[in-house]
Amino acid sequence: CDAKTSRRCSHDGSRMKVGRLYLVPVPLGQAAPAAVLPAAVLGCARRLRYFVAENAKAARVFLKALPADTPLQQISVNELNQHTPAGTLAQLLAPVLAGNDLGLISEAGCPAIADPGADLVALAHGMGVKVVPLVGPSSIILALMASGLNGQSFTFHGYLPSEAGAREQRLRDLEKESRQQRRTQIFIETPYRNRQLLASLLAVCAPTTRLCIATDLTMAGELVCTRAVAEWRRQTLPEISRRPTVFLLHA
Repeated sequence: CDAKTSRRCSHDGSRMKVGRLYLVPVPLGQAAPAAVLPAAVLGCARRLRYFVAENAKAARVFLKALPADTPLQQISVNELNQHTPAGTLAQLLAPVLAGNDLGLISEAGCPAIADPGADLVALAHGMGVKVVPLVGPSSIILALMASGLNGQSFTFHGYLPSEAGAREQRLRDLEKESRQQRRTQIFIETPYRNRQLLASLLAVCAPTTRLCIATDLTMAGELVCTRAVAEWRRQTLPEISRRPTVFLLHA
């Protein structure tokens, strides 16, 4: 059979239906799913019985909050994270190949964006499995929308180096590229190192470079503020330690 169809051959040559891989977004924080997810997405997530998640415990908390149509103890949740051997990815798609729909869940927000689930999506495409992205909150896109910075040309860089010297050099490089390409640069940090990253930004960036800090997006304590670096240096800095934050700069 053609590997790029939605059916596969059985041992007797007949064609078997293959399930779909649904990319299921979840809230960024403790918000109720109904507050940030469309009804159609909630309905799809409720009916699924097979999931792959970055963290199984967090996935079950999400499913309980929906609530799922199937009792939690009857829902299968397999983990895919930085500890998952690459050779086991195909096993995670076994429910799909058996004709069942499968949901992919990230730790927070949209799956496969700054998330190990991208590898499973790539494998699904290679095996001819239909991939269906569902609408939900992405901290990266929400931060860009609210920043007032260039939304026509932007790059997400993920995590920057944790060592101070390497981090500051990387920021200089990103600022230079932003200035040359008129591009918004987007990056994140482990929440407990947010202060160090902000300190590096204010230490090395030009006074006129615009910096946006987007914290606790979609949550009660949400903060989105864009200022020139010179202005940030003159004011009391927001408390962003241990709070999920997206940083954006434009030179």
